[in-house]
Amino acid sequence: MAGKRDKPEDIVLKLRQVEVLQGQGMAIADAVRQIGVTQQTCYRWRKQYGGMNRDQLKRLKELETENQRLRRAVSDLTLDKMILAEAARGNF
Repeated sequence: MAGKRDKPEDIVLKLRQVEVLQGQGMAIADAVRQIGVTQQTCYRWRKQYGGMNRDQLKRLKELETENQRLRRAVSDLTLDKMILAEAARGNF
């Protein structure tokens, strides 16, 4: 059974809630249970998004999108180069 995927913005907010609850003296297990995830998920999120705020998260998403676009452009150009090289050799 597949669960719902939280958006990165929601993950940052939930991590912040866990930090606040821990600051109030609540145990990590209880704080994580209150936000509705498992401890393992919380630790994974903390490893991936720990210490980020919303602005940094937005910038990260922009950079990932740009990186994906550039990788696609490079792969297209590499394919074009291979086709032209093969045509120039006369092996078609």
